[in-house]
Amino acid sequence: MPPIDPVRFIVRVHGHLGWLAAIALVHPAILLRRTRRKAHLSVGLGVGIVTTVFVLGVSFYGEYRDRLRQSIFQQAPSIGYLFERKEHLAWGALMLAWTGTAAYVGAHWAPDAVRDPLRKAAHWAFVAAAALAVSTATLGTIVAAYKSF
Repeated sequence: MPPIDPVRFIVRVHGHLGWLAAIALVHPAILLRRTRRKAHLSVGLGVGIVTTVFVLGVSFYGEYRDRLRQSIFQQAPSIGYLFERKEHLAWGALMLAWTGTAAYVGAHWAPDAVRDPLRKAAHWAFVAAAALAVSTATLGTIVAAYKSF
């Protein structure tokens, strides 16, 4: 049995967790439609999973750049550009998830006048984060189907 390539393993885990992150971000987006609903676990897991997936992606970016990027752009530039867009969308999903988390947590200590607006902001931040995460996972799947480790 050949040895397992650690980068290949991490890439596979990253891809599967990417879809899980997209689903995990949809959950608080749905729960937070009602501004008085508590969603501590949903918010925490959503932001935690998307952060983990992002860190995994960053961890093998150098290998991707060194081993795959040039050949993908030479053979199929449109697929290469999809990957580049995927990176930007992933960053947006991460930032919006953290923004939603900050608004959700901040609403707990906020005065009554700003509590509901913060909870609405958290809801919409998670809606946008979920949309970006689904787009990211879709683009990642397309790129991985074309060429991977």
